[in-house]
Amino acid sequence: MTGDGELKLLGMWASPFVTIAKLALHIKGLSYEYVEEDLSNKSELLLSSNPVHKVVPVLIHNSKPVCKSSVILQYIDEAFAGAGPSLLPADPYDRAVARFWAAYLEDKLVTPWRQLFMAKTNEERAEVMRQTIAAADALEGGLKECSGHYYRIGLLVGGFFGGESVGYVDFLLGGMVSWLKATEVVSGAKIIDAVKTPLLAAWMERFCELDAARAVLQDVGAVVEDARAVQVRFAAAAPDN
Repeated sequence: MTGDGELKLLGMWASPFVTIAKLALHIKGLSYEYVEEDLSNKSELLLSSNPVHKVVPVLIHNSKPVCKSSVILQYIDEAFAGAGPSLLPADPYDRAVARFWAAYLEDKLVTPWRQLFMAKTNEERAEVMRQTIAAADALEGGLKECSGHYYRIGLLVGGFFGGESVGYVDFLLGGMVSWLKATEVVSGAKIIDAVKTPLLAAWMERFCELDAARAVLQDVGAVVEDARAVQVRFAAAAPDN
């Protein structure tokens, strides 16, 4: 792997947002130092590098910090334009479409999904899951628009959000794959369903076959354990009725 200056990634193994950054660094072929953070006892480096939100991931390039996974992806694409494939398309309209679906993914799928583990009642959890599944249904249309998929002899053939190869939205959603699978185990509900969202289901299989995904994605079983531990912590912190 190659690099241009010193690269360091502050992260936590279970974070899907850290995984997003790892995927991009891997696909670009960039070497970097990974620093595992204990979020219950945050390091001075993390606190000084991300003083606003104090969370991971943080990419430090030549002592300069870049925060937030989507911003990190754009920074990597621009700062290391000569390394590996481009993450964002060259065409301005295609870039706008990719950014639209990236914003939709964060606002409509990731935001309610994160609330799932903080829900206090079954009714709240059911509503959050409904919103998450509805967002996945709409994202199915986005994948159809971006990938140029087609049917041949009854078989679904498709690409990625980046077209024939992975791109910006693929990494943002791809970093969530282990957590999406773990959420289905914990909740018993399918977020990406082969019947309701066949394009996304096929996309997930293709994405998981990528070398970068094989190297970076977390073990689903370990994520299930972490998800259940998160639920326990929020339940314990919730005030009694």
